[in-house]
Amino acid sequence: MKSAARTVALLELLAERGDRPSRLDELAEALGVPRSSMYELLRTLIDCGWVRTDTTGSLYGIGIRALLTGTSYLDSDQRVRAIRPYLDEASDALGETIHLARLDGSDVVYLATRESHEYARTLSRVGRRIPAHAGALGKALLAERPDGELPLPADPLAARTENTHTDRAALVADLARIRARGYSVDREETVTGIAGFGFALRYTAPAVDAISCSVPVARLDADHEARIVAVMREIRTKIEAALPPVNGAPDWR
Repeated sequence: MKSAARTVALLELLAERGDRPSRLDELAEALGVPRSSMYELLRTLIDCGWVRTDTTGSLYGIGIRALLTGTSYLDSDQRVRAIRPYLDEASDALGETIHLARLDGSDVVYLATRESHEYARTLSRVGRRIPAHAGALGKALLAERPDGELPLPADPLAARTENTHTDRAALVADLARIRARGYSVDREETVTGIAGFGFALRYTAPAVDAISCSVPVARLDADHEARIVAVMREIRTKIEAALPPVNGAPDWR
């Protein structure tokens, strides 16, 4: 069990570092593992394709097998497959970036994205993980839960920008407004210059998936905001109608 936990921790660390290659000593220190043990683990994972190394054998990164496993997760998820066409519909109607994400502990993970062609990318790639309290998607899902059962780390909450809620009381007050409004609003809380509008998908209780629309604040006026909310509400209704509970399907935790 210790070896399995160590392997998972290593893969998650390499995945988190993305395009920043790691050295043996860095990995051993970060995970508190003896250098010799880390080297043997890396060699095993390289042989299996889960880790890659450079021609010098001194730099390490996540391997292609991780991509194949991640793709399998998305391809095997009936809900993700069913929702993709609705993301296309929202993107075509609004011309903005549309996301689908899932709550995972105290974070949300992007499962699908339709990028706008009107502005630069916001690093909203599939697989990206951000704190749930720091954006529209996560706040929409947190608002589906009682304040006493919020999956949050200890205060202070991590800040992504100067507008991120870092105080639990302020976040709880925002969640109350979200429940009353029916959707969440992120005004430069995740990315400076970008606003977001999040809508929980209530085909499970409590909801674990949400969709959102992101738009540059420079292009966001009252009329455009009203249209975004109207379109995304309609898309949510369509998704929930198309995705009733599936009899006989695994109830994944």
